[in-house]
Amino acid sequence: MSKFVLVIGAGQAGLATGYHLRESGLPFQIVDAGSRVGDSWRNRYASLTLFTPRQFSALPGLLLAGNRELYPSRDEFADYLQSYAALFDLPIRLDSGVVRLVKEAAGGFEAQLQNGERIRATHVVIATGAFQKPIIPSTASEFAPGIVQLTSDSYREPSQVPPGPVLVVGDGATGRDIAAELSAGHPTFLSAGKPRKLFPERILGKSVWWWLYWSGLMKASKESRAGRYMEKADPFPDRNRNLDSLSRNGVRIMPRLTSAAGSIAQFSDGSATEVVSVVWAVGYRDDSSWVEIASASDSSGSFVHTEGVSDVPNLFFVGRPWQRNRASALIMGAGPDAAVIVKRIAS
Repeated sequence: MSKFVLVIGAGQAGLATGYHLRESGLPFQIVDAGSRVGDSWRNRYASLTLFTPRQFSALPGLLLAGNRELYPSRDEFADYLQSYAALFDLPIRLDSGVVRLVKEAAGGFEAQLQNGERIRATHVVIATGAFQKPIIPSTASEFAPGIVQLTSDSYREPSQVPPGPVLVVGDGATGRDIAAELSAGHPTFLSAGKPRKLFPERILGKSVWWWLYWSGLMKASKESRAGRYMEKADPFPDRNRNLDSLSRNGVRIMPRLTSAAGSIAQFSDGSATEVVSVVWAVGYRDDSSWVEIASASDSSGSFVHTEGVSDVPNLFFVGRPWQRNRASALIMGAGPDAAVIVKRIAS
């Protein structure tokens, strides 16, 4: 059987992979569960803007139009992905999520789509991204049934949240965005975890991403000293989202949530507060249940790979956090990571 590559996912990682596959001349197909390219972004909270400014938020071969120093919105970037797919005439099948992937005895793969159809391929690239299943701590079950509970995946806008105090759990970039937005119309509590370092948004008039990119820090591997520091600190730019700014805007900063009882949330310093709703923004985990291949994932369900290369022959990944370096989790890393994987497939 001649080479045929199946790319699973039509987000930025899948499209960047498609671009390089097109350049290589290898036959391929991209499949995605969404009804439109970019829906993985359109289905996130409405006020979302990207981490990185436009100059660092583009895929290979097409700049992102607009002020290169400012941040694209959710819908703007979703539309960019749709235009990207059309410009490069990438073969994409929508409404075609993969529900089962198996390895065939002859060495290839068979993917079963949500409509029951099957696709065979010699090589597979899983490009479904890192935002698959939102983590919901066991504490969620301790709240009363009447407490409205959302996740960073299901939250869209403040109108979903009933009047009254709301608790946002998780002080990453998403949690802080949601807390800031909700504080305009709700008494809002933000449960923070470990202390976080935030980058200044600009240094000497330049975006902090400009400095990180041209200094080479974005290419720092996970094993390097700089990479180990950045992974542990997990910093992100401070766009008026430091805890002092949030406090000034009415968000009450709380320590780690330890338990709940009915409508009462209890925290690690012994304090407690009554809430009517909770938004869980504590991160995501892999959903590997559909990949029925031994050694593709570990006992926790997380995908296993080394720089995007699986122990399973001819199975690859693009778009994994820290796949090769810090940039791998960002738009700017999708193109370079995809180029490395496609080169390996072609050779």
